[in-house]
Amino acid sequence: MAGVAAANGFPVLNLQAYLEGKTVLETRALVADLCRQFYTLGWVSGTGGSITIKVHDDSIPKPDQLIVMSPSGVQKERMISEDMYVLSSGGEVLSKPCPKSYPHKTPKCSDCAPLFMKAYQMCNAGAVIHSHGMESCLVTMINPLSNEFRIAHMEMIKGIFGHGYYDELVIPIIENTAYERELTKSLSEAISAYPKTTAVLVRNHGIYVWGDSWISAKTQAECYHYLFDAAIKLHQLGIDWTSPSHGFIKNESYQRVSKRKFEVYANAGLAFQASKPSRKCIVLDIEGTTTPISFVTEILFPYARDNVRKHLISTYDTIETKDDIELLRAQVLDDLEKGILGCTPIPPDDAGKEEVIESLVVNVEAMIKADRKITALKQLQGHIWRTGYDNNELQGVVFNDVPEALERWHDGGIKIYIYSSGSREAQRLIFRNTVHGDLRKYLCGFFDTTIGNKRDAKSYCEISQSVGVDKPSEILFITDVYQEAVAAKAAGLEAIISIRPGNAPLSENHEFKTITSFAEI
Repeated sequence: MAGVAAANGFPVLNLQAYLEGKTVLETRALVADLCRQFYTLGWVSGTGGSITIKVHDDSIPKPDQLIVMSPSGVQKERMISEDMYVLSSGGEVLSKPCPKSYPHKTPKCSDCAPLFMKAYQMCNAGAVIHSHGMESCLVTMINPLSNEFRIAHMEMIKGIFGHGYYDELVIPIIENTAYERELTKSLSEAISAYPKTTAVLVRNHGIYVWGDSWISAKTQAECYHYLFDAAIKLHQLGIDWTSPSHGFIKNESYQRVSKRKFEVYANAGLAFQASKPSRKCIVLDIEGTTTPISFVTEILFPYARDNVRKHLISTYDTIETKDDIELLRAQVLDDLEKGILGCTPIPPDDAGKEEVIESLVVNVEAMIKADRKITALKQLQGHIWRTGYDNNELQGVVFNDVPEALERWHDGGIKIYIYSSGSREAQRLIFRNTVHGDLRKYLCGFFDTTIGNKRDAKSYCEISQSVGVDKPSEILFITDVYQEAVAAKAAGLEAIISIRPGNAPLSENHEFKTITSFAEI
């Protein structure tokens, strides 16, 4: 819409006419409808809680989209569209509701408004929900000194943006204040410290949840409340909801830890930092660290090389293999532009199945021979190996000291992750199919080269953000590659080099601690 520039540069011919137009009215009605629904869920009882949604209008540039916000102090189950505030993208009130019949006062703009605006500005949100649901209060009270809520291996984690079943969900917790607006700074700090989060818990208060649309925000809010309820019930049963295995909390140890935390809490928390373990997470390489290099070079790589043609022929028309082929085709084009030896152009699909497969086989064999650490190759290899494991032609191999160490670290409350150049699926297959059984029950998540090159410090910064530690130094990274240890150290992580049979020799002047067995940690 072209015409007169209105508040905050919002380009409309007549601002008042637009505020009374169909798009804004529909959004106001939607907010009222959702408030009534959230009341039935116990999220906005006692006039508490709120929701705000950006007006979705394709004719208006995103930075200038208006914001509809429910007011404070109004019974949410009786709310109507006329009760809504409409704000500019900069937070200026453009429209406010008329006084109610009783008590003849205009409902005030939500006390949450400054926090909502932070979520819009910092997270590019399309909608923000503030819930006072009981579950969101209780999970912050189970451990009154924790600044995070963590949960692992629950199906509903998949409903949270950017998370899968095997990922650990981490939500920051900030301390409550007497007035909602006073939470603005700590909310901003939490968003900055946890850039991948879509929610912040407020202790003894509730939760703020956002998404790129009201549908996304509502879906995630429902999943968060489900996970909180599950954590509370698991806690009551003495089951560790933060653990991938969800094993029983050892009562004697659990009671001792709880008593110590209570005593510290009673003393204003002054000694709590000193009682925290220095390591919260351990991140493990696979090849040369948990698993002999020979298993990869002498078993996995040859299996993939020898079966690539068979795999492509039998799965050529599947969506998964079509995706693998497109990824390889893009990689080969990039390689050709860079003049990398051993690659040949992959013809288009209409050239025929046989010709395409022949070209793919030539390129894949060259990539394997050159030991390329690229996502396109690793993804295809993972799919080939999956067939091998399913047919009992492959079995995962780990060093004998690995299972005991994983169990010991896990029981000690340390989160364990894998970071390997192999695809995440290939990683899971190794640990799922070992002679020691399925070791994935000890693991919280898997990282591969989609997060970045293993010799790039930025990759380890990303991992630090993903696992939700207070500082990178709380993560221990174990690898057999000196350059990877250097990159991890540059990102602030503690790094140890694994000395295993078949690993490349280290130079004498390296500065890292070395181990020959996980029993040393």
